[in-house]
Amino acid sequence: GLVTGRTCRVAVVVPSLRPWFFGALASGLGHALHSAGLDMLVHQADGMENWTRELPLAHNSDALVAVALQVTEAQYSRIGELAGPVVLAGEELPRRASVFIDDRAGTAGATHHLLNLGHIRIAYIGTQTEHGPSRSSAARLAGYHDAMAEAGQEPWTVTKSPGPDGGELAVGELLSNQSPPTAVLAESDDVALGAYRALRRSGVRVPEAISLMGFDDHDASAALDLTTVDQGPEALGVAAGHLAADLVHGRRPCDTRIELPVQIVPRQSTAAPQERRTSP
Repeated sequence: GLVTGRTCRVAVVVPSLRPWFFGALASGLGHALHSAGLDMLVHQADGMENWTRELPLAHNSDALVAVALQVTEAQYSRIGELAGPVVLAGEELPRRASVFIDDRAGTAGATHHLLNLGHIRIAYIGTQTEHGPSRSSAARLAGYHDAMAEAGQEPWTVTKSPGPDGGELAVGELLSNQSPPTAVLAESDDVALGAYRALRRSGVRVPEAISLMGFDDHDASAALDLTTVDQGPEALGVAAGHLAADLVHGRRPCDTRIELPVQIVPRQSTAAPQERRTSP
C-alpha cells in the first residue's frame, strides 16, 4: 500500500443488506475480489437522499462497485473523482463500466413461455416505490408489453409496492375480477412469493387454476417449485468483482460493459391453462 499508494480495498455500495439478491451478489463479488488480493468494504445506502455525498467515499478505496443503484452521469463522475474506477452491477450507463442483464428480454422470454403453454389472459404484477418505478422495473414491464403485443394479446398489469406484501395485494385485486387471469407473471420472486401465499389462502390451486411465474431464482423458489427467470446474482457479483480488479490494475478500459445471459427455469408452478387441458 505505501509503495503503490493503493488501499487494496474496493468499496461496495448496496441499497440494503436485507434482500436476498444483494447478499447473493455481494457473495460473488467478495470471492472475486479476494481471489485478486483485494478486500471489500460494504456501505449501505438505504434511506440516504444522496449517498454519493453522505458516505465516506473519498480516498478510502481503489475502486467502487455500486450494486443495483440508479446512478446518474453526474453522480458517476463525482464518485470516480472520490473513489477511483466505478463499476455498476445490476445497472448500466452508456459507455461506463457495467455488469448487467437484459431485464426487458428476460420478461419478454418469460411471457413467451406462458404464451407457448397456451395462456392468453396473462396478468403482470409490477412494482414501484414513492419515487416511481426503478429502471429495471420499467424494463421488465416493457418486456412483458413487447411479448403481449407481438402475440396480439391485451396486457393486464397491476402495480404495487415491492416485496411479498405487494404480490399479495395484487392477487387480491386480480381475483376480484369476474374472469381472473389464467397465468400471473411477477416482476420478482419476492413479489411472486407473496402472490403464491395469497393464491394458496384463497384456495386457488397453482398451477391447476392459475400458473405463476417469477423473476430472479430466489433461494426459496426451488423449494416452492416456482418457475422463474434466473438472473444469476452471484455470477453478476463475480463478473463485477473481476472487472473492478482489472480496472484497478489497468487491465481493461473504463468503458467495459458486460451483459450476462438470463435463462428460464421451468418448474411445477406453470402448466397449460385448465380449459386447454380439459378440451377434447
